[in-house]
This record gives sequence, C-alpha cells and structure tokens, in this order.
Amino acid sequence: MNEIKPVFLIGFMGSGKTTWGRKLATKTGRTFIDLDEVIVNEIGMPIAEYFVQHGEAAFRQIESHTLKNLSLTEPTVVSTGGGTPCYFDNMVWMNQTGTTVYFRLPPKALWDRLTQTDIASRPALKGLSGPALLADITAKLADRSPYYEQATHTVNQLSLQLDELADLIR
Repeated sequence: MNEIKPVFLIGFMGSGKTTWGRKLATKTGRTFIDLDEVIVNEIGMPIAEYFVQHGEAAFRQIESHTLKNLSLTEPTVVSTGGGTPCYFDNMVWMNQTGTTVYFRLPPKALWDRLTQTDIASRPALKGLSGPALLADITAKLADRSPYYEQATHTVNQLSLQLDELADLIR
C-alpha cells in the first residue's frame, strides 16, 4: 500500500488555512487537524493567555513539540499557526514529513480579513489596528516569507479553487 503523506497548510494568520483545511480534508477523505486547537487542548488555556503568562518563546517550544508529535498514522490535513514554519526546524520537518502548501495573500488582503476578526485573540498582533496593523502585517509577512516560500506548493489564496487545491496534493 502506498503511504499518503500528510499535508501541512502554512501561511500568515488570516490566510484561510483552517477554513480551506476543513474543506480539503472533507474533499479528499482525510482527517483534519488544527494545530492551534491541539495546543489549546494540551495547555488548557487560550493561546493568547499562554503568551501573556509564559511568553512567545515558551509557546514556540510547545508548538514545535506538538507539531512533531501529531498522530499522522492516517491521511491528514494539518492547519498550522502563522508562525509555525518560522521557528526551530519546523519547516524542514514538515517538508520532510509531508507536503506543504503556502496560502499566499498580499498584506492588504490579510489586513482586510484580520480586521474582521477578534484581534485580541491573536497575540502576535498585540491589539494593533488601522495603519499600524497593516504596517505590522507587512513587516511580519516580509520576515516570514522566506520560510513560507520553502513550501512544496504555493497557491494564490484570492483565486483558489478547492478542486485545484485537491489536485495539488494528489
């Protein structure tokens, strides 16, 4: 039997990884895992609260450990956190373990999406809004792009079609 590798969805927060991950898992008959949900279950509190109590460095250690200890015994789609690929050897590990798909969006599109969400639940944005939020997204995206661009596949999330995404991972 041919082993079906896990698919890791990467990209900036608000790029649609969880929404598309659920759709992709359903379409391809795979199990869906939201890495952030697994972490919340493990730490017993919201990620934003963990950031405040323990700091980002402690969170990134837990995130990396949780990622590398996911049960990937069946075909799986994993939605990762926006920073997951950028710490330790997470991106290398994901590329060696499975297929990675980068959901690319320009900063303004990310800003439009993120301003429609609960910014306080996203500790990396530190309660920013307006032009300061756009500037922060632009800077963080520039820092993270070298990691994201190591993905097996890059998709333009603005024009993405589910069939196109499913075909990429087959």
